[in-house]
Amino acid sequence: MATNTDGGVLGYLSQNIKESGRNPTRALLGFVLAWVAFALLMWVVPAPEGLKPEGMKVLAIVVWASIMWVSEAMPVGITGISIPTLLIVTHALPWVEKKGKLAPPMEQVFAGFTGHVVWLLLFALMVGAIMQLLKLDRRIALVILDKVRASNVGRVIWGFFGVNLLLSFLIPAAVARSATLLPIIQGVTNLLGDSEKEREAKKAIVIQTLVYGSMITGMFIMTAHLPNLILVDLFGKNGFQLGYLDWMLLQFPYLGMFVLTQWWVRYHFKTEGVNIAGGHGSIQKMHKQLGAMSRGELVLLLVFTGVALFFMLGKGSPIYQVHTYQLGIISLMGMLVLFIPGLFPFPWKAVQDRTMWGTFLLLGGAITLTAAMSKSGLAGWMADGIHGMVKGQVWWLVLLIMMAGTHIIRIGMLSNVAAVALLAPILFELGKQLGLHPVAFTMLVADTDTFAYILPTQITAAVIAYGTDTFSTTDYAKAGWVCVLLAIAYGILIMAPWYAILGMPVWDPAAAWPFAK
Repeated sequence: MATNTDGGVLGYLSQNIKESGRNPTRALLGFVLAWVAFALLMWVVPAPEGLKPEGMKVLAIVVWASIMWVSEAMPVGITGISIPTLLIVTHALPWVEKKGKLAPPMEQVFAGFTGHVVWLLLFALMVGAIMQLLKLDRRIALVILDKVRASNVGRVIWGFFGVNLLLSFLIPAAVARSATLLPIIQGVTNLLGDSEKEREAKKAIVIQTLVYGSMITGMFIMTAHLPNLILVDLFGKNGFQLGYLDWMLLQFPYLGMFVLTQWWVRYHFKTEGVNIAGGHGSIQKMHKQLGAMSRGELVLLLVFTGVALFFMLGKGSPIYQVHTYQLGIISLMGMLVLFIPGLFPFPWKAVQDRTMWGTFLLLGGAITLTAAMSKSGLAGWMADGIHGMVKGQVWWLVLLIMMAGTHIIRIGMLSNVAAVALLAPILFELGKQLGLHPVAFTMLVADTDTFAYILPTQITAAVIAYGTDTFSTTDYAKAGWVCVLLAIAYGILIMAPWYAILGMPVWDPAAAWPFAK
């Protein structure tokens, strides 16, 4: 508890911020700058030509939220839930007439918190919380490492790739998976010694598994990466529906990026020939210490498997359609099953304490902001501004310019979710203006944001990895810049042709939508 009051109000606030684990200067400065920028855009700066007053108000909120998210002046979830409040009090979205009186458009400003993707996320968050209580996450990790007989750096990295991939079905958000795997990975790296080669090997393991692995596998599963849900919601509102299996089919080639980054990271840190002390035996011992699987663990796996099957067998399923419920409805049904009395041996408070409510609020706010940018005309106006820079260029050069620009912008932003929430509606409008397929174009540019690997502060999962004190920012940047270039090339040379094969060519906006509506 903060007790130092010698510095007056500022000292009191700074001390409390410091004890909360944040940088006082950054948080206080960010908070003030956010509100100053908001006020200037609302009441001082004239609206640029072509931007409606509503768009200017939404721009003020966008800038406010961006500064809050970057500086972490307020918890990201609180910033998220504050977006609807600002949309109401600023009249950024027109108020509606009800019984002869104007009333705030509550359905519109809170639409981000009532959409199906938000309930899909909440179900996944609760599954993750129960899994942590049962210690099933640790069992999954050690089982896989045991099965691949992890005895050297290469086997450990590939083993954790399998762990990340499996956990992607169960735990939403890369940061949650990184936090889950952190103690296990540290347990493995602690088996290494302190020679120069072993220190370099630790860097490779931590960066590749906690950051690259958790981010890349998250792109494959719709619920495993919050930007996925923002994109699915945006596309759905514009008539381009994507199901759970549709997303997996579209994105599975991105798993190949792990192969490339794994090769580069191991080459860069020269891990060839570095073995784990005690080899496979040490990991096997940790696995055996867990004992037999409990009934609770088995029940959770059965419940999740059942819900996952319903995700996959919905409307338009390429396997077999057994129902027409949307993913959010199935998720709500899954919650009903999870909390059948006696199914698990712990109280609601234990689940509540481990559910990432801030992430839930962040997603709702991000989706709301994305929709507001589109409805107010702000996204279209910003797309117009970018249009002149890339007009007349061939599709692959447009992608190259936009991908490179995205990585430059992302150097100063922490949240991958916030970045995609801001970029997605602009990209969607820009794709239409340029005569490109809006979905393919938006996905290709937004997906490259996942590979923002220049600074650890660009991705929350990387912040967790950096907290291990295994590597420096220089180590991270030297490894990361090559991965950024690989990701840009991969998007243009591999993913764009793959989307075309599936019937979604980025160069053909008139292509018939290949997935069921």
